[in-house]
Amino acid sequence: YETGKKMTALADKVADEGYDAVFLMGVGGTWDELMQLEYLMNKFGDRDLEVYLIHAAEWNVSGHKRMTEKSVVLTASESGTTPEVLEAVKKMKEKGIRVYAMTKPEGLIGQAVGAENCVKMASDHGNGGCEMGYYLADCFGLRLLNRRGCFPQFDKFIEQTKDVWTHLVDIRKSFEPRAEELAKKYALAPYTMFIGSGALWGETILFSMCILEEMQWKRTRYITSADFFHGTLELVEPGVPVFLFMGEDENRKLDERVRAFLTRGVTGDTDINIIDTAEFAIPGLDDEFRVIV
Repeated sequence: YETGKKMTALADKVADEGYDAVFLMGVGGTWDELMQLEYLMNKFGDRDLEVYLIHAAEWNVSGHKRMTEKSVVLTASESGTTPEVLEAVKKMKEKGIRVYAMTKPEGLIGQAVGAENCVKMASDHGNGGCEMGYYLADCFGLRLLNRRGCFPQFDKFIEQTKDVWTHLVDIRKSFEPRAEELAKKYALAPYTMFIGSGALWGETILFSMCILEEMQWKRTRYITSADFFHGTLELVEPGVPVFLFMGEDENRKLDERVRAFLTRGVTGDTDINIIDTAEFAIPGLDDEFRVIV
C-alpha cells in the first residue's frame, strides 16, 4: 500500500508535466505482466490515450516511431540487471525520454533511470510479493487514467486493495491441495497446453514460459481463447493436459466457447482442467475491481 503511493506520486508527476504517449516496456516475465496494464488502460482509457506495450529487445533493434521526448516509459526488473532493459533505458535517457522503473535504485537499471524515478518491487512471495509488480504498475497506470477523468474510482480501488495480500495468499493456500494433485498427475506429461484471454493472457504466458519452461524445463503450448479454434484445437487429443484459465472480463465469452468445446468430449481428451477466477472470493472487493486483481 505504502509502496503503491510512491507509484501514484510518480503518475501524478507525469500527469502534471504532460505526455503524448505511454510505453510499457518489459522482456520475458515483465513484458507478460505489463500486458495486463496495457489491457486495462485500453479498457478504461479515452479514445485519445495512446498506450503501447513494447518488448525491450525488439525496441533496441527497431525503435518505435511514435516515441518522442514527450513520451513516458514504465519498465520493470526485479534483478535490476536485465540486459535488454538496461540497454533500452540508456538509449531512451540519451534521447531525453522519461523512464520510470519498478526496480531497486542501487541496481544498474535503477542507476540508469535515477533513484528518484525508481520504486523497488517486493520479492517476498510468501506474503503476496509475486503480485507486487502488477499492483505497482496498476497504481501508476490507473492513476494516469484517473487524472484524465477515465477512472474516477481510483481512490476506492486503492482503499479496497489495501489489505488484499492476505486474501491472495489465502486463495493460494486453499488451492494448494488441488495444485499438488495436478502436479503429481501431469508432471511427466510430454507437453501441456494453456489457454487464456483478456486480463489473464499475460499471466497465462508467464506461467507457461517463466514458471514451467524456464524453471522446470516443461514443454508447453500457450494460446489465446480467440485463436484456439484456428489451429490449436487440432492438437487436443487423449493424453494431452489442457488448462483453460477463465477470467471475468468481456473476453469470458471467448473462454466459454473454448470450455464448451473442450468439455463436449469430441476430442477424447479427458485431461481437461478449468480454472475459473470467479470461484475465488476476495472479501471487501467490489465486482468492478475483480478484473484488475
